[in-house]
Amino acid sequence: MNEASQSVDRKAIEAVLAGDGAAYRVLVMRHGPMLLRVAERITGDAADAEDVVQEALLKAYRKLASFTGEATAGSWLYRITVRCAYDRVASRKRSPGWSAGTDDDAPELEAVDASAGPERLAMARELGERERRAMHGLTELERTAFVLRHVEEQSIAEIGSVLGVGESATKQAIFRAVQKMRERLAPLKELR
Repeated sequence: MNEASQSVDRKAIEAVLAGDGAAYRVLVMRHGPMLLRVAERITGDAADAEDVVQEALLKAYRKLASFTGEATAGSWLYRITVRCAYDRVASRKRSPGWSAGTDDDAPELEAVDASAGPERLAMARELGERERRAMHGLTELERTAFVLRHVEEQSIAEIGSVLGVGESATKQAIFRAVQKMRERLAPLKELR
């Protein structure tokens, strides 16, 4: 993020702290799409992701006075959102009616090639479903670490900070996630 963007965020934060609650909208508009994207990748559910982002933004608003500026506002909001998403997935797994891999509301894959035949479209749907099931088979820590590293391209240090674990534990979680994903998706090599 460049200096001009950081300046916009700082000014918005200063305005909110000075009593202009409406200035928070600047942060929401600037960072909301990124927060929603990461929340949906971690929770695997669009409705949960929206709830997570609302919860994270409310927490951030309430704690805005504690924002030290050591990180960018976007990074700070990102960490809060990931923690909320992580908590949502953990609480969902503890609830009695939850079972992994049963997301009927999961988005269907769209064909890249509009002229793709029904066989190719069916294959894409099958691949997407297997990927979703493999992701649901990871622990909350593994899934979050995997998404942050391989989808969001965060550093080991950033992931560890978000998850509240050390570098070694972060690397282990990513390694275990990759191993499990490879193992669960290995049969897909036969479909190519």
